[in-house]
Amino acid sequence: MVSSFCWSCLTRLRSTPRAVLPPAVTAPRTALFHTSTARYAMPTKKSKSMEGPAKYRQAKSAKMKKKKPVDKVRPPPVGERKALRKRIVLSNPNALEVEGMQDISAETMVDARLRGSVLGLPVPMLTQLRAVEAFKPTQGWSIFRRPGTVVRRETLELGRLIDGISGDGQDKGKAVKKIVTGVRGSGKTVHLLQAMSMAFTKQWVVVTVPEPQDLVTAHTAYAPLSDETPHLYVQNHATAALLSRTVNANAQVLKDLKVSQEHPALKSAVKAGMTLEELARLGIQDPAIAWAVFQALWAELSATSAAPGFEKSFKPRPPMLVTVDGLSHWMKNSEYRTAEFEPIHSHDLVLVQHFLSLLKPGVGKSALPNGGLLLYSTSASNNPTIYSFEVALKQVTARNTGLSPSAAEFPQPDQYRGPDKRVLDVFDSPKPTNPKEGMLELQTLGGLTRDESRGFMEYFARSGLLREQINDEWVGEKWSLAGGGVIGELEKLGRRLRTIN
Repeated sequence: MVSSFCWSCLTRLRSTPRAVLPPAVTAPRTALFHTSTARYAMPTKKSKSMEGPAKYRQAKSAKMKKKKPVDKVRPPPVGERKALRKRIVLSNPNALEVEGMQDISAETMVDARLRGSVLGLPVPMLTQLRAVEAFKPTQGWSIFRRPGTVVRRETLELGRLIDGISGDGQDKGKAVKKIVTGVRGSGKTVHLLQAMSMAFTKQWVVVTVPEPQDLVTAHTAYAPLSDETPHLYVQNHATAALLSRTVNANAQVLKDLKVSQEHPALKSAVKAGMTLEELARLGIQDPAIAWAVFQALWAELSATSAAPGFEKSFKPRPPMLVTVDGLSHWMKNSEYRTAEFEPIHSHDLVLVQHFLSLLKPGVGKSALPNGGLLLYSTSASNNPTIYSFEVALKQVTARNTGLSPSAAEFPQPDQYRGPDKRVLDVFDSPKPTNPKEGMLELQTLGGLTRDESRGFMEYFARSGLLREQINDEWVGEKWSLAGGGVIGELEKLGRRLRTIN
C-alpha cells in the first residue's frame, strides 16, 4: 500500500534551527581523568605508511653519489684491427718438436717414399712465402712448432712436373696450365703454397695474386688506360703492390738479370745495365708508371733472346710460376663504374685481363716462352655462383677428354639463363701450336687416402696435440667422419686436445 505521505510534503517541513543542533566537536575526545588540556598537546607525527602524493616526494634512500667520469678509450689506430685480423702466426713454442722432420728440397719433392709424411718449410723460405702472401689466417699454422705440409699424390705429381720443367729432359721449358678445383677444405690454397715452395727451391720467378677479390671490389684507385682505349682501366696502386710482392720474393733472382729489351714507354727511366730488380722498383716508387713497369718486367722475363745492343749482359730467363687463388671473382661485373655510371666488367681491368690472357695459347710462341706453370684455383668458402663459369669449367673437362665442341655431348650453356659470352670465350682455347705449351687442364682435389690420413694424424700425435692410439680402425673412423679424407676436416679432428683419464 502506498503511503499517503508524499515527497512534496517532506519538502514543506521547516528546517531545524542551527542553534538547536548539537555543537560540532572541535577538540579530540580524551579521557575524563586526564589533567592536561588536549588542545595544548603536541601534534601527532605522520606515520611512515602515509599514502598520498607526499609519499612520492619523500626521499627513499640516502643521497646518491655521483658516478665518476669514465675515461673514453681511444680507438685503435687506422689499420690495426685489419692487421690483427690478418696476422699470420707460423710457430707455437708450446708444441713439441717433431724429431726427424725433413724439409722440402729438390730431393724430397720427388721422393715417393715420403708420401703420407709431413715435410717442413725451410726457415729461409718463410720470408719469401710471406712476401707473396702464401699463408692464410684461417689455416692452422699456429698450432705446430713449425709450418709443414703433408705429401699427397698430387704433391708428388707437382714436384715431378716442376723438376721436369727445370731439368734437361724432354719437359724442359714446358708450359703447363691448370685450374685447381675441389670441395671446401680439400687443400687448394695449400697446394698452391706447395707449388710456390718448390718453385723457390728451383730458383723460379713466382708471381701471385693472393686475393683476386681485392681487384674487383672498388677498394683501389682506377683510371682509364688512355684516350685511345677509354674502355680499359688501369689500377696503379694494385699494380705497384703486385710489383712489391714480386720483388720482395724474387730479389735474389732479379738481381742477377739485367734489362735486355727496349721499352719506349720508359725510355727516360730505364738505363743501360739496370737490373730487373731496379726496374721493378721504379713502379713501386711511382705508382703512376706501375703498369708500364709491369709490362716491361713481364717482357723481360718472357724474353728468349736479347734485343740488338743488349747481347752482352743477357742471361737465360728462369721459368715462371703464376698463381691466382679465387678465380671466380673475375667472372662477373666489378664494383667499379664508368663515367656514365655503368658497371665495368672485370675483364676490362687491364691487370685482370693480363692474367686471363695467359690461359689462351700464345700467338707464335708460348704464353710462357721460358717454361713454367700456371695454377689458378677456385674457392669454395668465398665463391660467387656464376653460371657461365660453371659451364666453362665443364667445357674444359670435355676438351681434355677429347670431346669435340661440335659433338652433341659437349656441354652447352642454356640461353635462357643469360650466359656471359666473355667468360666462355676466356676458356674457349684451341689446341696450342707450340709443342712446349700444353692445353688448359682442370684438376680436382679430393680427400687424402687412408695411408696419407694416417701419416697426417701421426704428425698431430708427434706434435703433442693428439693423445690417442692411432691404429687402422681409429684412422678409418676419422677418415669417414672427414668426408673421405678431406684434409680440412681431418685437421679439425686432430687439433682437439684429448686427455687420458
